[in-house]
Amino acid sequence: MVTRGLRPRGGKLPTLEEVAARAGVGRGTVSRVINGSPRVSAATRAAVEAAVAELGYVPNRAARALAANRADAIALVVPESETRFFAEPYFSDIVRGVGAALSDSGMQLLLTFAGGERERRRLAQYLAAHRADGVLLVSVHADDPLPELLTQLGIPTVISGRRSAAEPLLSVDSDNAEGARTAVAHLLARGRTAIATITGRLDVYGAACRLDGYRRALAEAGRAPDDSLTEIADFTEEGGRRAMRDLLDRRPDVDAVFAASDVMAAGARQTLRAAGRRVPDDVALVGFDDSAIARHMDPPLTSVRQPIEDMGRAMAQLVLADIAARAEAAEPARRSLVLPTELVVRESS
Repeated sequence: MVTRGLRPRGGKLPTLEEVAARAGVGRGTVSRVINGSPRVSAATRAAVEAAVAELGYVPNRAARALAANRADAIALVVPESETRFFAEPYFSDIVRGVGAALSDSGMQLLLTFAGGERERRRLAQYLAAHRADGVLLVSVHADDPLPELLTQLGIPTVISGRRSAAEPLLSVDSDNAEGARTAVAHLLARGRTAIATITGRLDVYGAACRLDGYRRALAEAGRAPDDSLTEIADFTEEGGRRAMRDLLDRRPDVDAVFAASDVMAAGARQTLRAAGRRVPDDVALVGFDDSAIARHMDPPLTSVRQPIEDMGRAMAQLVLADIAARAEAAEPARRSLVLPTELVVRESS
């Protein structure tokens, strides 16, 4: 026995022609109904939809995309190692936001890593073959050739985190400088005097902006910047540990630290504990991102909240809007979006 709407195991999938025959219409009419064309009467649409349900017909999305010269896919490109991707909560929040925005668009999300020259060449070949309609580019360094490559390919691209204030690509960013300024102003208001910062690599524009925000807060308080209180790391836990060791060796009087990521703050916390420094009694500690790491640290970490999931959602919306605009030979409605940050105060400061 065969149940209506299902195929016998091992049987062939129903075809467009079989749906047309069941509905008593032509093949073109079925195609118009499936593609949402308004040029079909209500009665005909109902007949086709009933035939689709009875036969269990599934439209061949790949064939439709090919006919329209589309891939129906958005590539999320991360020029980092897989190890860092899975270790940093930032990336999972971005993916969550992107996925939410794409869920109703019919677009597939393709995740790819491009941390080296070999991976970039492979990505270029993949995109040149029109395997994706747009690209979302996350965690880009100033000297990364990927943005120029994507520009040459002419593929709609949105970058998360600008490479400079004059970023030519569509971009979504958070207000890194203001977030850092607020964090350091908070430490100053708590009476801290030797405030250090552990910053990320300065070829990342966001890291440079956070360092600028740190310096701006000091300047507003009448404090001159002191290079001995600045240590550059690499947005990893080990980087935070190493940077904190160097700071303590150089400036044992440090009584507060602003780390440019929660991950680096977690590493700094381990070094402080090993050195017998209590947080926040001896050294106040503030991070950036307000990730799950911040909430689960001991003590819970004061951190600058980036709306990371909202950033991912905005990236996906921007690239979809750009794809639609290009189809109509128009310019996108907006080229950049900077989202506000918020300081979340917890026991570490």
